[in-house]
Amino acid sequence: MTADVLSGTELPGAGGVLCILHLEDNELDHELVTMHVEGELPWPVKITRVEDESGFLEALEGQPPHLILSDFALPSYDGLSAYRAAHARWPNVPFIIVTGAMGEETAVDTLREGVTDYILKQRLERLPSSIRRAMAEVESRLQRERAEREIRALNENLKARLDEVERLRNTAERQSQRLEIQARQLEEALNLQKTFLAETSHELRTPLTALHGYLRRAEREAGGSQVLQDAQRVAENMTRLVNDLLQLSRGELVQSIEMHFMNLGQLLRQVGRDYGVAAPESTFEIVGDPGRLTQVFVNLVTNAIRVTGNAELVRLEIEPRPGEVEVRVVDQGPGVPDHVKPKIFDKFYRGKEAGSAGLGLTIAQQVVTAHGGTIDVVDTPGGGATFRVRLPLPEEDDDAGLNAELDTLEDAAGEGALA
Repeated sequence: MTADVLSGTELPGAGGVLCILHLEDNELDHELVTMHVEGELPWPVKITRVEDESGFLEALEGQPPHLILSDFALPSYDGLSAYRAAHARWPNVPFIIVTGAMGEETAVDTLREGVTDYILKQRLERLPSSIRRAMAEVESRLQRERAEREIRALNENLKARLDEVERLRNTAERQSQRLEIQARQLEEALNLQKTFLAETSHELRTPLTALHGYLRRAEREAGGSQVLQDAQRVAENMTRLVNDLLQLSRGELVQSIEMHFMNLGQLLRQVGRDYGVAAPESTFEIVGDPGRLTQVFVNLVTNAIRVTGNAELVRLEIEPRPGEVEVRVVDQGPGVPDHVKPKIFDKFYRGKEAGSAGLGLTIAQQVVTAHGGTIDVVDTPGGGATFRVRLPLPEEDDDAGLNAELDTLEDAAGEGALA
């Protein structure tokens, strides 16, 4: 049952019947009212007649009528009392007094009390228009109430939305504050990290400098020894790594690249000999920094040996490509998961098998990029990981310059011999 029905203010729907409750003790007067109403209204009517107070009150307890008509003077009841009883039960049901005689002052008092209208029985022809006007007021009130309900609902919805916006704003502010705190903590951590790297690098440089001195002295005293040369080369690589750490603490990395013509195949064979891995016999001339490229392939080879646990499961390969040469560090180890490959060259990234600070691959990538090359990792057929380093080959103009330089040196040597 709708709110309108409960308040007794619903109007008949399409094809509905207008229900009228008539409080009248005179049968003839009731018939006259019925005669003047039937056929004169937009709805068919159903008029229920009650004669006294008890019948009227009992009727009010049932389904609410659309309209109440009441005589003003009854043997044991009166129209104003009936109005008050009806208004207490169904306050929005129109109430029209139909009476034989009523003084003007009394009529004004009833209207002031809240009665909808009054009609004299001598003027019953006015009753249909009075009913239509009363029902029009009901319809107007219903529309107004519906509009007010919709406005209240919209206001409540808007308030709920505003409350949600306020809640989200407060949440965003709290999140922003947390992010600011985290940013400060991250900045402090980065500063501590830089301080640590700088202090560690400085501490390591002193013993490495001394180590270089001892190795040079040993080389002078013992003569040219392959073992001493290898030890000195490893010490130089360690010094370069320490310098990289120091540059990293300053926000730099791999700044010094000294490019000149070099034999890439010879470099790879030297790395293979130092770490016991198979290396190709091919020879390729490129323009690069031998020390930095040695650092690249040492990092890749030592990583591969660490994850495989056996140098025999690691090999170096080299293959010419159009305009470039590709060096591959191939291992038969556990491989690199697909979700790790995109971030394996990130600074300080350490995988499950990591045994370093996570700088080796970052440095390798920066060195290769500084040489105009690329580096990536793919799966090794049969299992494992293959790191591919692609470096550009010298252009023809570079080759011509190298040949001219060699010819000049040879001519100079020949002239010296003639002299």
